[in-house]
Amino acid sequence: MSETSTTTRVRKSPQERRAEVEAAARAIALEQGLDALTLRAVAQRVGVAPGLIAHYAGTMDELVAETFGALVSAELHEVVALMHSVDAPAARIRVLLDTLLDGSRADITLVWVQAWGLGARGEALAARVRTEMDAWQDAIAAEIERGMDAGVFARGDAPAIAWHLLAMIDGQGAYSLVRWNDPPARRDLTARAVAGLLGIDAAALGG
Repeated sequence: MSETSTTTRVRKSPQERRAEVEAAARAIALEQGLDALTLRAVAQRVGVAPGLIAHYAGTMDELVAETFGALVSAELHEVVALMHSVDAPAARIRVLLDTLLDGSRADITLVWVQAWGLGARGEALAARVRTEMDAWQDAIAAEIERGMDAGVFARGDAPAIAWHLLAMIDGQGAYSLVRWNDPPARRDLTARAVAGLLGIDAAALGG
C-alpha cells in the first residue's frame, strides 16, 4: 500500500533562493576555503540539484568572486567599527593590529590567501580581489591621514604607508596558516615596523 507524503514543499522566490545559495557559499568558504566551492558542494548545502545553482547564482567563477567579496568586505566593516570604538589615532592602529594579528581569523585568512592564488587563473576573482584590497588600503590610509592631521603621525604618503602595513599584515596572516612563529611574535614585530613608518614610539602600538 503506497503512502502519500503530507510534507508541503514550499516554493521559494528567486530572490530567496539566491540569498540561500549565497549564504551557503559563504559558509562553505569559511569552513573549508574558497577552493571547496563547487556546484555540487553548494547544491548539497542548499538541498537542490547542482544545475539550479548556476540558474540562481550565475557562473561558478562569479559565485566564487561574489563570495570572496562579501566575506572580506564584511570583515573590513567589522574592523573599521572596532577601530572607531576608540578615538586616539595610535589606538586605532593598535586595534587594527590586535584584531588582525591575534591568530583568531584563520578562516578569513585562508579565504584571502586562496583568492590570491585562484585569482591568478580567473579574472572575475582577480578583479574582485583588487577592488577589496583597494577598499582596505583606503580605509587604513584614512586613519593614517587622520593621525597625520592631528600631528600624532609623521607627515608622509598615507596610501603608501597603508600599502606597506597591509603587506605586512597579509604576510603574517599567511605565515600563521602554517604556524610559522607564534601570534605575539608576529604582532610585536609588525607593530615595531609600523611604528617606524608612522614616526611614533613602538610602545604606542604595543610593540
